[in-house]
Amino acid sequence: MANRTAPFSAFEWMIAWRYIRARRAEGGVSVMTWISLVGVTLAVFALIATLAVRAGFRAEFIDTILGANAHVTVYQDSVIPNTDITRRVITDHEALAERLEAIPGVTRAAPLVRGQVMANAGNENAGVEVYGIAPEDLATIPRVADPETAMGDIGRFGEGIAIGSGVARELGVGVGDKLRIISPNGARTPMGQSPRVSAYEITYVFTAGRYDIDRTRAYLPLSEAQLFFNRDGVADEIEVMVEDPDRVDELVGEILEAAGPTAFTWTWRDSAGSFLRALDVEDNVMFVILSILVLIASMNIISGLIMLVKNKGGDIGILRTMGLTEGSVLRVFFICGAGIGTLGTIFGVVLGCAFAIWIDPIFSFVNYVAGGGVWDPSIRGIYALPAKLQLVDVLSAVSLSLALSWGVTYFPARRAARMNPVEALRYE
Repeated sequence: MANRTAPFSAFEWMIAWRYIRARRAEGGVSVMTWISLVGVTLAVFALIATLAVRAGFRAEFIDTILGANAHVTVYQDSVIPNTDITRRVITDHEALAERLEAIPGVTRAAPLVRGQVMANAGNENAGVEVYGIAPEDLATIPRVADPETAMGDIGRFGEGIAIGSGVARELGVGVGDKLRIISPNGARTPMGQSPRVSAYEITYVFTAGRYDIDRTRAYLPLSEAQLFFNRDGVADEIEVMVEDPDRVDELVGEILEAAGPTAFTWTWRDSAGSFLRALDVEDNVMFVILSILVLIASMNIISGLIMLVKNKGGDIGILRTMGLTEGSVLRVFFICGAGIGTLGTIFGVVLGCAFAIWIDPIFSFVNYVAGGGVWDPSIRGIYALPAKLQLVDVLSAVSLSLALSWGVTYFPARRAARMNPVEALRYE
C-alpha cells in the first residue's frame, strides 16, 4: 500500500497541518512557527520595499535628467577672424541646429547661451545660471513646460524671464514680480568692463522636480540672453534631444559628423555616469545584504523544524511501523517548513507591494509623527521618496525567499525521514 501512495497525498498534508498548529504541551513548536513566519514575512517585505524604492529613485533621477537637460550637448571651437584666438562659441548655430535635427533619431536641436549671474529682488540675492533659449524650444522641455507643476503662462516667456521654483522661493518672488540679474561681464568701457544689470518681469515659474535645478536655473529668450552676455549672433552650445536616450551613444558619431571637425559632445551619460555607476554598486550591495536577512529568517525554520522532529520522534516511529515510507515522512516535515516559508513569502509580498503603492501617505504619516523635516530636498535632490513596483523585483524576492526557505527545510526533514523507528520508540 505504501508503494501505491502518491507523493504529497492528503494524509501527508493533514499530518503536517496537525504538527504545525500543535501547541507546546502536545509536542508542537507553535511559538517557533510564529517566529519563523514573522521573520520571513518581514525579510521579504524589507527586500521588496527596498527594491521598489531603489527602482523609484533611479527612475526619478533619470527622468529629471532627461526631462530638464539636454540628451547631448554639442560644443564647437571657433577661431576669431584675423587672429589665432579660439573661442568656444557656435557662429552658425541656426544652420547647425537644422543639420542636427535632420539626423534620424534626433527630435530637437536648440541653440543655447549660458551664463552665471546674481539674481536680486529687494534685499534678497541668489546665484543663478541663466539659459538663453528660443521660446518655441523652451515649450518642448517636458519638466519645464509642465502646466501641472508650473505657475504663469509659458506663452509669455518671450516678454520676460522664467525661473525655477527654488529661485522664486529663495528670493521671495512670484509671477508678475520684477527680477534683476547682474553679470560682472558687462559693457566694455575705457575704464574696463562694468557690471551689466537688467530687470525682467517673471512670466513663468517652473518646477522640474530636482532641487538643484529648481534652485539655480532661469531661462531668458535667446535674443535677450545674447545681448545680455555679449554673445551677439552666436550661441554657446546646441542642446540636442533624441527619441531614445538609452541609445544616445549610437547617435554621437552622426552628430559629430554633422557638427564638423572642431565640434565635441557631452551626453547625459557623461554627466550622470558616475552617479549611475554608484547606484548600480549600491543596488547590488543592498540586494546581497537583504538576501542575508532572508537567509537568517529562513534559519528560524530550521530551528523550529529540528525541535519539531525531536518532539515528534515517537510519532515518527509509530508512523514508520504503520507503513509510512521515508519519502512520506520527509514530505510531511518538508510541508511543515516549506509551508511556513511560503506563507511568510506571501504575506511579505502583500506588505511590500502595499508599501510601494501607498508610500506617499505612509511617508507623510512618518513625517507628521517625526515633526517634519524627515526628507530634505537640498540633500536628497528630489522632493519626495519615490517607489516603483516592478514585476522583476517582486519575482526576484519571491524566488529568493522560496529557494532559501524550501532549501533549508530539506535537511531537518531528511533527518526525520532517516530516523530509526526502533530508536524512536525505545523510550516511549
